[in-house]
Amino acid sequence: MAAFFLRVWLPDRPGALGLVASRVGAVRGDVVGIEIIERGAGRAVDELHIDLPDETLVELLVNEIHEIDGADVEDVRPAAHDHEDLAVGALAVAGELARTEDGATRLDVLVKGALRLLHADWAAVVDPGRERVLGGAGREVPNDAWLVGFVNGATPEGLDTLDEFAVAELAGSGLSLVVCRGHLPLRGRERQLVDGLSALA
Repeated sequence: MAAFFLRVWLPDRPGALGLVASRVGAVRGDVVGIEIIERGAGRAVDELHIDLPDETLVELLVNEIHEIDGADVEDVRPAAHDHEDLAVGALAVAGELARTEDGATRLDVLVKGALRLLHADWAAVVDPGRERVLGGAGREVPNDAWLVGFVNGATPEGLDTLDEFAVAELAGSGLSLVVCRGHLPLRGRERQLVDGLSALA
C-alpha cells in the first residue's frame, strides 16, 4: 500500500468532491482523510490523504481527475503513514506554547511547529525594530538583513502575490513569524494557522 497527499482544485459545488473520491475508488484507492485548504471565487482547494495499492497508479489517478469538469491537480506527494492531522498538530503546538514560559524556548516551539505542520522549507521569527532574527528552523534560512528587509517591505497586497510566503505579527510584540514553502503554495487555511499560532505565541 502506498500513501499520498493529493491536492486538487475543484468547482465549489455539491458533488464535486464526491466525483474525485469516485475516481480514487476507480483505481482501487481509498480516501483516508480530507482537508479543505481554501475556498473562494467559486473554487475550492482540497487536500486528500489517499492510499493506493501501488504507487504506479498515481499517473492514472491524475488523468482520471483531469477528466472531471473544472478539476485540476495541483500537487501529489508521498505521505507518511503516521501523518499528523493539521488541526490536531496545531492544538499540540498551541498546548506546548501555553506550557512554555521562557521566551526563547517559546519562539523555538513556534518556528519548529510551523515548519513541521506546514512542511515548510524554513520558518523564522524576525524583530524588524532591532534588525535581527530571534530564531529560525529549516533549510537555508535567509540571513538577518534579507529577513528584516522582507518583513519591513511586506504589505498585505504584496503578500497576496507571493504565495510561497506567510507573514504574521506576534500580537503586541513587534515581532513577525515568516514561513516559506517554495515547492507548494501556502493556501488560506494554512495562512490562518500561521496567524493563529502567532497570536498564541
